[in-house]
Parts: sequence; structure tokens; C-alpha cells
Amino acid sequence: MQLTVEQRSINEGLSPAQAAERFAAEGPNELPRAGARPLGRIALGVIREPMFGLLLAAGAIYLLLGDLAEALLLMAFASISIGIAIVQESRSERVLEALRDLTSPRALVIRGGERLRIPGRELVRGDLIVLSEGDRIAADARVLACEDLQVDESLLTGESVAVRKRAGLEPTPSAWTSAGPAPEPVPGGDDLPTVFAGTLVVRGQGLAHVEATGARSQIGRIGQALGGIVSATPRLTQETRGIVRTVALIGLVCCVLAIVLFGLLRGSWLDAFLAGIALGMSMLPEEFPLVLTVFMVMGAWRLSQARVLTRRAAAIETLGAA
Repeated sequence: MQLTVEQRSINEGLSPAQAAERFAAEGPNELPRAGARPLGRIALGVIREPMFGLLLAAGAIYLLLGDLAEALLLMAFASISIGIAIVQESRSERVLEALRDLTSPRALVIRGGERLRIPGRELVRGDLIVLSEGDRIAADARVLACEDLQVDESLLTGESVAVRKRAGLEPTPSAWTSAGPAPEPVPGGDDLPTVFAGTLVVRGQGLAHVEATGARSQIGRIGQALGGIVSATPRLTQETRGIVRTVALIGLVCCVLAIVLFGLLRGSWLDAFLAGIALGMSMLPEEFPLVLTVFMVMGAWRLSQARVLTRRAAAIETLGAA
């Protein structure tokens, strides 16, 4: 196929200097993503859980009462809980980063009149990209010339039927005309002159002018909207928090009553305090964190055997409740 465009300067594309200048000004063509959480933040997230706080409180009280073996056992399980969260998230983050690099689309771009195959993240607004069957489009672009070009836009629209594209040399959608700004292009529908990042060329070939990259593309806007969604607390976590609060409150009330009654009836407030602490400790369900930790270890191990990545330990709870 011979692709022809009226303007010779468009055929030559951006010069390397222009591309470098725009790359420095607008940044790489990639979706913004949150960096990996530092180890301290991961550990802090685990420590904030009521069940974990119960485990630490029980261990500290056993230590104060001189029961070193019991205190060390509880502290060991607390350390295991933190270790599981850190290892699971760190390993998943490394693998996901490798997968991002592996699946990052490459683009055939025209710069200075030459065709170059570059990583999709290096595309800039104004680049000319050559589209061929099987290409994953790396940026939103306006089709300048095409031959039987059809694109699968199911990633954006959910429609599995490929849509036909046509060439359109009209001004960009953001340009102002006498009638006001043109409507913003949206995916879906045949004979539109715009292709979108993340979509797949299933037939034909074409030449397109990059209009939007990174977070300014349609898929980038979707990613930003999804980034504002707050994950709900897993049901198991909610229920265990409720149990911990209820039992802790009952234990505290019984502890205070035991101290007051023992002190008033026996007259020895030191013995009363020790008796109250012992009663409160006997009511604390310190086995709950131990059991949940064991189940978390087993869940993480089984997921790893199935080659499933989980960035949050809470996902193991959710999968188990499904």
C-alpha cells in the first residue's frame, strides 16, 4: 500500500530534536501509576489492624508478667504477619513491573523522513505512526491515510466487533473553529478518523498523527478515574475487627471489676491488679491472630503455586470468601 498525505512536512514527521523537546516537556507516553509502597508503610498497614494490635498487646502483657516463652511466641507470629505482607507485595510488584516492560507496545514511527521502531513510551504528540495488522496502538491518533483499516476497541468500549476507520485530515478536535470547539473524539462506531491507545489493529494498515499520549489519552483518563476508587474493607477484616473490639471491651470491664472487688474484699491491691490482668488475659482471643496468620500463609502459598500474583494480603481473604 502506498500511503500519501498532502503535506510533505507531515510525511517526514517530527525531527529528532522536536521529538526530544516534546518528550522533555510532556513526559513519557505511559499511564501514571503509584510507586511501590515502602516497607515501612506496608508494615504500618499491618500494625494498624486490630487483630495485630491484640497480638502485640498480649505479647507485651505476657512479657511484663514474666512469661517470656509465651511473649516470644506471640511476637514471632506478629513478625510472620509483617513478613508475609512485605514479601507478598514486594515480589508481586517486581513481577508486575517486569510484565509492564514486556507488554509495553512498540511503535513504528516516522521521524525526519525515516521509519524507526521505538518503545511506545517514547511517542510524543505530533509523531507519525505507521499502523499494521496486529499492532497494539500506543497513543491516541488521527488517521491521515489508511487502507481497509479495522480496529478492535473492546478494551475501551466492551464491543468485540472491530470498527472500520477512515482517513480524516480535518483539524484536531481541540482546535477552535468559527462554530466553536469540535466535539472530543470517543471510541466506538465505524468510519471515525481517530484511533485510540490500547486498541488493536485487526485488519489493514494506515498512517496516523499522534494527538494525545499518556494520561491525556482516553485510556489514561479511564485509568485516572479508576485511581480514585477506594477499595472496600474485606468482610473477614470487618468481622474480626468487631470481634476484637467486643471481646477487648468485655475483658477490660471484667478486669476493672476484678481489681475493684478483689481489692475491696482482700485488701491487697497489688494482688488485685495481678488477678485482674490475669482474668483479662484469659479472655483475650490471642489465638485468632495466630490462626488467621497460618491461614494467610497457606493462602499465599497456594496462590503462588497457581502462579497468581496478589499485591495486597487482603485479596487472600476476599478470594477465600468467594
